[in-house]
Amino acid sequence: MQQKQQRLQELTNLLNRAARAYYQESREIMPNVEYDRLYDELKALEQETGVTLSGSPTAMVGYEVVSELPKERHAAAMLSLDKTKEIEALKTWLGEQDGLLSWKLDGLTIVLTYREGKLYKAVTRGNGEIGEVVTSNVRAFENVPLSIPHTGEVILRGEAVIRYSDFEKINEELGEADSRYKNPRNLCSGSVRQLNSQITANRHVRFYAFFLVSAEGADFGNSREEQFLWLSRQGFDVVEYRRVDASSIEDDIQYFSAAVETNDMPSDGLVLCLDDIAYGEALGRTAKFPRHSIAFKWADELGETRLRYIEWSPSRTGLINPVAVFEPVELEGTTVSRASVHNLSILKELALGEGDTILVYKANMIIPQIAENRTKSGPVSIPESCPICGGPTKIRAEGDAETLHCVNPDCQVKKLKSFALFSSRDALNIDGLSEATLEKLIGIGAVRELADLFTLQEHREKIVALEGFGEKSFEKLCRAAKKAAGTTLPRLLYGLGIANIGPANARMICRAFDYDLDQIVAASREDLAAVDGIGPVIADAFAAFFESERNREILDHVLPYLTLQKEELSGDSSLAGKVYVITGSLSQFANRDQLKAYIEDRGGKVTGSVTSKTTFLINNDNLSNSSKNKKAKELGIPILTEEEFLRQMEEQ
Repeated sequence: MQQKQQRLQELTNLLNRAARAYYQESREIMPNVEYDRLYDELKALEQETGVTLSGSPTAMVGYEVVSELPKERHAAAMLSLDKTKEIEALKTWLGEQDGLLSWKLDGLTIVLTYREGKLYKAVTRGNGEIGEVVTSNVRAFENVPLSIPHTGEVILRGEAVIRYSDFEKINEELGEADSRYKNPRNLCSGSVRQLNSQITANRHVRFYAFFLVSAEGADFGNSREEQFLWLSRQGFDVVEYRRVDASSIEDDIQYFSAAVETNDMPSDGLVLCLDDIAYGEALGRTAKFPRHSIAFKWADELGETRLRYIEWSPSRTGLINPVAVFEPVELEGTTVSRASVHNLSILKELALGEGDTILVYKANMIIPQIAENRTKSGPVSIPESCPICGGPTKIRAEGDAETLHCVNPDCQVKKLKSFALFSSRDALNIDGLSEATLEKLIGIGAVRELADLFTLQEHREKIVALEGFGEKSFEKLCRAAKKAAGTTLPRLLYGLGIANIGPANARMICRAFDYDLDQIVAASREDLAAVDGIGPVIADAFAAFFESERNREILDHVLPYLTLQKEELSGDSSLAGKVYVITGSLSQFANRDQLKAYIEDRGGKVTGSVTSKTTFLINNDNLSNSSKNKKAKELGIPILTEEEFLRQMEEQ
């Protein structure tokens, strides 16, 4: 009994550390399948011994929130759902009742409250008892209605998610501080819990309702489906669902299973709830689970294979991730041969060694993971030098996980951001050259400085052999680089990554020096500071950049591959002397940069904040309560919509 109690304590502590890392710190210290296995072991041991320790994850609803956001206690505890991987168990659970089968979306659960038809409050699930108030951030979601037809109080729950398609685009643009986000769920959690709602707005978070808590004065005929239909009529996006019974549920599960591969929404299973509201509520609840709903998780398809070796993959932050490379195996209809091991702690726990027999699966039927190591000959040796630069490595303890890092500040992989900026849309615009692709190119030594982006043909064999590449992808990338080589001087200056130099002031400097690169490189701080919109701080950073011999070498090496075209200016100076600020979403222009360029080409100036020098604020929502709108109104500065701005231009 003493050994069993000791094991209870070990499992409780380990699972709580894993859950805290995943839910609060957006990182993983063990694979999902390992967590589920240990959780089931703990649950069985508790049933056998009759002992449940204080803080056991089988009894807890969640974990304490850690942020500076305001906290609020939920009116009713938000419970987790019991789960099963057996279809027969779902049939038994459903019995003769009708149910609704829907996606179990993998994001962040939010509770919304509406009063008098207006969004009143938004609170995260938090630990199930206390959540974080994120009302201003939720107002910035893509699809949350700020007002609804029903004027009685409405309380509902839903999942905030970031779609895979949006995640991939956002991931290419994220700054260094956001590099820890590895999947849409983690990015969504970090986005919703921001202290700055502008960051949330830029992340394209969406909300999908999955449960109506209450709706004052509304009648749903005792049907959950009627609640879903009513929520849709109120303007909410409702999670996709199907009405099922015991005879049809297997076919409906197959429908969702087939849709996983193409579903743009991250999900980690399905939810089955009873359509009969009164019957479901009458069933009551356990200490942790309500009895009106149950979660279904797909039984992972396991494949047995042989581990070939561990590949060490450096990232732009210096983190070196272990990646398991194994004999190809068919899983969920695709062939996989690689799986991330995440960190040294998981590597050691799995005791991975070359030649080991391992079981692999696709987490949520998408991401390859290692479920089990059957032979455990490892762990493999940890490299003492970076596989890219040869610099020293260091093992660091980050929370409960050990990670490996390259500590050489000049490591090529760490320069990924500079290459990404150079190839970005506002710089040379090398179409299709993502950070993920750049990491691979740097990893094989094909890209060491900017000029190498135009000599990829020299590394054809290595690049074609990269995972996700082939002849067509290689040729497409080479064509994109060749096309990008025809560029402008402002784009080049911006792409060099000079501190504080954006597309707009790069253009101003070029105009001031008549697009003469030699003059620009040799310009003094005094001459630069005299350029409108530059000033001493930017001038100092700009001059210091070109005082570096290494920076001049980088420029000299890349110039022979470029054809610099002088920008065609409109010749219109109708906006000279006018200062604009742009905020909010646009409909007439593709993005703010396009509108900014339009204004600057006509002699105007665009700044980031509203001051007494601002001539106009451009905002399509001139009734919003944004800080820029408030400041403009305080200072008596006119607020124009795009249409009003363009009408002014036509009248001039």
